[in-house]
Amino acid sequence: MVRQLGELENDIMTRVWQWNRPVTVREVLLDLQTERDIAYTTVMTVLDKLYRKGWLRRDQVGRAYRYEPVSSREAYTAALMNDAWGTSDNPAAALVHFFGLMSPEQREALRDALRVAALFPVPADPAPADPGPAPAGTEADTAGGPDTAAETPPDTGAHSGAHSGGPGGADSGGLSTPP
Repeated sequence: MVRQLGELENDIMTRVWQWNRPVTVREVLLDLQTERDIAYTTVMTVLDKLYRKGWLRRDQVGRAYRYEPVSSREAYTAALMNDAWGTSDNPAAALVHFFGLMSPEQREALRDALRVAALFPVPADPAPADPGPAPAGTEADTAGGPDTAAETPPDTGAHSGAHSGGPGGADSGGLSTPP
């Protein structure tokens, strides 16, 4: 389960996501100070906590750390939405209510996303692994050979409904859920 970021965590992560490059405490501090009075040690502590929670990775350059996001804002948002949807006893009804709350622009974005998702069909569940030939002289060895129905399950065309490829997958910012 993904925990929603606190206000200051979100303000810091927003900058890190927008800048899309490794950042220092000082860079984040100077930008935050245009909006609020905040201490260097506060920003340093929050960046360190975000690192320890798994939201950021860091590399030491000289005496300072450079931080960068582990995943994208879109992946974070999708994980929050998935967690919220998973709390419903009736997911279909929850989706109907969610769609009812959407603006026309959001509905159009949903249509676009569904068109993209249709380009990456979800593969059927893989067939069970072949255990190999049975030892000679066993019942399995004499049970009718490889043409028996028990060895090749019929293709039902069933799909799991999960989407792991294409946009939003691991190569484009899939979320590594922090502990």
